[in-house]
Amino acid sequence: MATTRTANAHWEGSLLEGSGRVSLDSSGLGTFEVTWASRAEDPNGRTSPEELIAAAHSSCFNMALSNGLAKAGNPPAALDTRADVTFQPGEGITGIVLTVRAQVPGMSAEDFQAAAEDAKANCPVSQALTGTTISLDAALV
Repeated sequence: MATTRTANAHWEGSLLEGSGRVSLDSSGLGTFEVTWASRAEDPNGRTSPEELIAAAHSSCFNMALSNGLAKAGNPPAALDTRADVTFQPGEGITGIVLTVRAQVPGMSAEDFQAAAEDAKANCPVSQALTGTTISLDAALV
């Protein structure tokens, strides 16, 4: 069954002087302030589209990797993934680096690397971002 999730954004003013907010409406988890400065300079307690993409990508990757590992008979004890989304004003998103550290009892480093590469290629957020270079740093701990 398909699901739809909803967020709303409101903006007032010009790009450089204006500000806005984004709300996570489906979950009701909150409303977050956003400005150009929080996107292109220091966050100063505000979010950016890139931070929201990083949150989506790291959680989607963990779900895909967990599922792949479990299907292969090696459910993970723990997966910790960071997504670093780089934004260059004037160019846009120039790359994403996924860094995963995992505890997967009984799995070789080579098999884990293959599973992580598969999750990177096949998680729905990675697939939605196919126009962006996505790098992976995967290791067992």
